[in-house]
Amino acid sequence: MSAIERPTEELFSEVLSVSALNRLARQTLERRFPLLWVSGEISNLRRPASGHIYFALKDETAQVDCVMFRNRAQLLPFRLHDGLRVEARALVTLYEARGGFQINIDAMRHAGIGALFEAFARLRAKLDNEGLFAPERKRPLPRFARRLGIVTSLQAAALHDILAALARRAPHLPIVIYPTLVQGDGAAAGIADALRIAGERKECDVLIVARGGGSIEDLWAFNEEAVARAIDASPMPVITGIGHETDTTIADLAADCRAATPTAAAELASADYVEAAATLLRLAAALRAAMRRRLHEHMQRIDLLARRLIHPGEKLKRLNAETAHLAARLKGGARQRINANATALQRIETRLLLRRPDLRHARRDLDAQLARLRAAASAGLTQQRHRLEGLAAALQHLSPHAVLERGFSLVRAADGRIVRSSAQLAPDDAVRITFGAGEADARITRLADG
Repeated sequence: MSAIERPTEELFSEVLSVSALNRLARQTLERRFPLLWVSGEISNLRRPASGHIYFALKDETAQVDCVMFRNRAQLLPFRLHDGLRVEARALVTLYEARGGFQINIDAMRHAGIGALFEAFARLRAKLDNEGLFAPERKRPLPRFARRLGIVTSLQAAALHDILAALARRAPHLPIVIYPTLVQGDGAAAGIADALRIAGERKECDVLIVARGGGSIEDLWAFNEEAVARAIDASPMPVITGIGHETDTTIADLAADCRAATPTAAAELASADYVEAAATLLRLAAALRAAMRRRLHEHMQRIDLLARRLIHPGEKLKRLNAETAHLAARLKGGARQRINANATALQRIETRLLLRRPDLRHARRDLDAQLARLRAAASAGLTQQRHRLEGLAAALQHLSPHAVLERGFSLVRAADGRIVRSSAQLAPDDAVRITFGAGEADARITRLADG
């Protein structure tokens, strides 16, 4: 049985070594005191090359030696220095080698944070009971804000992040900055006053309240009741972008929309602009595709019509044949009309002879009928001649020779094909040019862009 496991009476009667005594004292302390929080001021801070941290915690009347081993020291969210007041979660122990009473530090925070958390919880419960954080009180963000307001410090890195995000996503969006302190004494009153001024001016459609990351003390201004009330009283929706994603303040709970970071707040305020820009790009691409499709359809239709188009020479042949046919029909009709009239005249003469009419009156009637017949025949011939001349003029108008006589020319390749485009030719090709009067042979020396 070891010295530690023996009854107390046996230990007092036995002579212990210094090592056994110190080990017994350490084990007794560690069993008697669980992990606990100790508050004090850091002094005699030392940082050896091992990475461990040694210092003392003191108050007005006492001090205790402390050690924080490297694996725990690397997790500290802030830098230690002499004079800093902290709260340390520690294990009470004894350093056996020197017999020194000390505490091993497991975690550390700034002094007063426990009280801050209590104040945060009390205010949160109070405002929650009033319904200040109720979801039905949250106002929707405007889809396309005409002007954006930013409540933050002019020196804050958060302002630079917001402006950079907006310049990238919505560079056309006007911005109004309401400068204020975001940390330290008077910061909460300044933030509330900036929100009040923005509400009175009504220059913006939405407000961003922003600050970069920091400790709970750095962000405490956003946990003040005045700021929460000012956000709730704002006539326009409020987006908060305070600290990092893990930081949640009373202002975040009171806001209409909470963003994880200042940059995320800017992205929320400009989200619809980005979506609209993407929609416009998609619609523009669809419009271009539809236009290309319609152009291809029309080009195919033009190609089909071009294949169905009759060559001018063929059309002229058809017109010539039709004109010749009409002329033959006109002549035949005129002859038939004259023959019919002559036959009728002969019948009249026969009837006159049979009835032996008064030749004097019959002669006058005959002369009149003959005159009318001649006039009708002449008028008919004149009308048909005019029609024939009109058809001849139309045929002449469509004749390629008439076009050539107006100053145009017809170009044929060496194989006799008509040249309609410079793309059919190459330099040094031989061509024949037909004018209104005469022809000429030529050779292509250079092709100009059409």
